[in-house]
Amino acid sequence: MPTIVQKFGGTSVADPERIMRCAARVVEARKAGNRVVVVVSAMGHTTDELITLASKVSGAPSPREMDMLMSTGEQVSVALMAMALHSLGCDAVSMTGAQAGIDTDNAYRKARIARIDNARLERVLGAGAVPVVCGFQGLSPDGDITTLGRGGSDTTAVALAAALDVASDGGTCEIFTDVDGVYTADPRLVPTASKLRHISYEEMLELASVGAAVMHPRAVLFGEKFGVPIHVRHSQKPDVGTLIVPEEQIMEDIVVVGCALKPDLGRISLKGLPRTAGIQAQILEPIAAANVSVDDIVQTEFGDTTTIAFTVEHGDIADVKGTCQGLIERLGRGEIDVEIGLSKISAVGTGMKSHTGVASRMFRALAEAGIPIHNITTSEIKISCIVDRQHGERGLQLVHDAFGLAAGDGVTADMQSTGRGRR
Repeated sequence: MPTIVQKFGGTSVADPERIMRCAARVVEARKAGNRVVVVVSAMGHTTDELITLASKVSGAPSPREMDMLMSTGEQVSVALMAMALHSLGCDAVSMTGAQAGIDTDNAYRKARIARIDNARLERVLGAGAVPVVCGFQGLSPDGDITTLGRGGSDTTAVALAAALDVASDGGTCEIFTDVDGVYTADPRLVPTASKLRHISYEEMLELASVGAAVMHPRAVLFGEKFGVPIHVRHSQKPDVGTLIVPEEQIMEDIVVVGCALKPDLGRISLKGLPRTAGIQAQILEPIAAANVSVDDIVQTEFGDTTTIAFTVEHGDIADVKGTCQGLIERLGRGEIDVEIGLSKISAVGTGMKSHTGVASRMFRALAEAGIPIHNITTSEIKISCIVDRQHGERGLQLVHDAFGLAAGDGVTADMQSTGRGRR
């Protein structure tokens, strides 16, 4: 029997009626002859409400206690989902991340999955029941509850699908959400965005890393590493969504597949640092140890001094600033400048590897609208521009239009195929 992992996000289980509709989808998949594992997020805005609640009793709650608190949201969801399945005549067993065998490291609030012991999941499946697993959480080596960071339920689902080797028997991991699939841009920001039939792991990972909220980047990495087929679908509609597959399975020659926006960034500039070997590591290693992601690093040198600037999410600015201040005190020189109110607009597509003219088209679209670009970064399949936050949403629409993405088939006109990955 094929094994399907079905993940339902917070909006999909926001109230009892939606929970019942999701439970009906589980029963439908079972009747189609599949073994089914369910992963559930906290209901609606429960996690945000719990964070707000913590702030009312402590100005600086410990990360361990925050994980203990935030994990309760998923426990409510899995219990209700199991009850809903029971009411439909389907045997189900609710499980915490720890009970499902998910072991993590000790990084509270941003833990990473170390291993999954699927023995109990297989016993429950073997007994003909549906395991209903808490997304977003696991168990540390010290026996504490940990959470995987925002969006971690996607990671839980794909990791469980990998641990159960769903691809070997024709199974898949279905990510049910409040949108119909993966779009060429966030349809809430770009009304003309169109749904993609399929997208490569590489493209989805880039889009997720630059702001596309439909999938968590770590979930996509798990899928690519372990060959897990991922199907992004709407939880309340029967329509086929978007399949995330290896690049070689995509036949169309699409240059740009989608655009994304990171709306709230800050830039930290460390000025007047000594121009010595290893200064970059001294800055970035402690930031990485704190599980903070750094974007768009720029280094400039003048005489015997170095300036290193990088962007981070707004929520990480305070922690990163404190870490950098400690470095400057140890070095005995340098200063910190913090700039807020920035956004990042990105265009993504594997077709950039073999076509020119992509970057110039993007720059022209922003320039003609009078939107200044503060910084540019690229990868083999991505171009990103840092702009003022006030221009973020408008710039996203302009870039989306510049590549003709409303038609859903990308732009190849006026771009020359080179086979050399030039822009």
